[in-house]
Amino acid sequence: MSELPSPRRRRLRADAERSRTAIIDAAIILLGRRADASMEEIAAAAGVARQTVYAHYPSRDALLVGVVDRITGETVAALDTIDPATGTAASALTRWLTVSWGVIERYPLLLTVSLPAGDPADERDRHLPIMEKLAEILAHGRRTGEFTTGQPEGWLLAATISLGHAAGQEVAAGRMTAAAAAAAYRDSVQRLAAAPVVTIQ
Repeated sequence: MSELPSPRRRRLRADAERSRTAIIDAAIILLGRRADASMEEIAAAAGVARQTVYAHYPSRDALLVGVVDRITGETVAALDTIDPATGTAASALTRWLTVSWGVIERYPLLLTVSLPAGDPADERDRHLPIMEKLAEILAHGRRTGEFTTGQPEGWLLAATISLGHAAGQEVAAGRMTAAAAAAAYRDSVQRLAAAPVVTIQ
């Protein structure tokens, strides 16, 4: 029978968790303001020693992965509130697009910081819940006749994600405002997914 953690061990774990949270919070804020913020600056903003940052995140890439994991977790939690069966599939898709774009607006570092490529399998696993919710919405719309069945679902998924990246790149390059890019993104995806209008002669 395993021993229960001692009060001291629990306290150390709680301290470590608080440090990790403070480091990620500081990284999100500083990197959002300046993409080249250093590990030392992030440590100072988090109120911990530089060595503490490296103890939790041995490299800048490891820290950036931690940041992406935090943002992805928040995104998934927000998307989980969308029920494709409630209301129209089109309204569910609008909510998905609004939540997804809201993440980009809330975390500008996603547009300015060079994120590590990472392992492709890890990247797929990280984004799987986000893609699954979109696939669920598209499948529901295709069943109800709101969305086109003329294109493969996988293509609609890939095109939606690509349009989101394109909108983000336009904002990052200063060619569009965030509001204009958000509107263009929503309109483009809705047009892409919509079932063709049948006219009776």
